[in-house]
Amino acid sequence: MSARPHRARVATSADIDAIVDTLTTAFFHDPLWGPAFPDTEHRAAQATSMWRLYATSALRYSWLLVTQNAEAAAVWIPPGADELTSHEAAGLKDLLERAANPAVARTVLDIADRFEAARPAEPHFYLTLLATHDRHRGHGLGMRLLADSLERIDALGAPAYLESSNPTNLARYASVGFTARDRVTTPTGHVVTTMWRPAR
Repeated sequence: MSARPHRARVATSADIDAIVDTLTTAFFHDPLWGPAFPDTEHRAAQATSMWRLYATSALRYSWLLVTQNAEAAAVWIPPGADELTSHEAAGLKDLLERAANPAVARTVLDIADRFEAARPAEPHFYLTLLATHDRHRGHGLGMRLLADSLERIDALGAPAYLESSNPTNLARYASVGFTARDRVTTPTGHVVTTMWRPAR
């Protein structure tokens, strides 16, 4: 691989704080994850707990990919694997209730259940989160990170799957080979488009 700036690399535990910061800022105004945490004054602090859990858990697969300083992050789950360990999943409700309140916990868990029900049975790489920090938006970092990710996945001959929470991203995902697969309506009324990219 060439050494071009912002080439994807595998994240380490030393990157977690930067990754969580990137996820928190990137999804603060997201049409799905923003309303899931409706208290805008405390949204960042509440959501940070969730993003930290998911990012830390993903480290075990070596498929949490970031740019040089984690300006952008792509959280991939490999075929046959779970986003959270059974222990983490069992504790998610309590974590969200402590960080926010029971209503937020119910909403997030409902979203997770609907996403899980919509996932294809065929083994695939699952892009759970793709984010660029607010300070670094508009420079193509997220799409370059996605392209690097897909290059690695293509080398393994595997398909890829994602949920697009923001309709403005559908054309971006289509440009790298994803096609719309299904639509998931969340508890907040927002419609999420699932997308599939066949193995290359």
